[in-house]
Amino acid sequence: MINYWWPIALIVFSNVVYNVCAKSSPANIHPLASLTVTYLVSALFSGLLFKILSGGGSLLQEYHHLNWTVFAFGFALVGLEAGSLYMYKAGWDISAGQIVHSALLAVCLVMVGAIAYHEHISVSKIAGIILIFIGLFFINK
Repeated sequence: MINYWWPIALIVFSNVVYNVCAKSSPANIHPLASLTVTYLVSALFSGLLFKILSGGGSLLQEYHHLNWTVFAFGFALVGLEAGSLYMYKAGWDISAGQIVHSALLAVCLVMVGAIAYHEHISVSKIAGIILIFIGLFFINK
């Protein structure tokens, strides 16, 4: 059971820290300049965690397994981070911005799941999408 739920707890905790940091980012720094430091810290931390958790494996050997997805992932991460920083600079509340983009993301992923991965769109998923849009109406009112 713990193996099932600990990743969700890590994501939730990290997202709370992430959004507090994004919302608290200094107003006088360009978001993309701050991301260069953020990604340097992330790269160093990832390398350290790899060494600790891989049992002494080699990063260079692991790099032989790379494909296009890591490069697309890198572009997507910059879009996520920059979008969040700009969202807060535009004045979104921490309580609303994350909910709005997560709700819209959920709807998009239902469609991607159906089209790209042949996941079934059930009546309950359709009802959930309807509730998402009702919720978005009230959040943005």
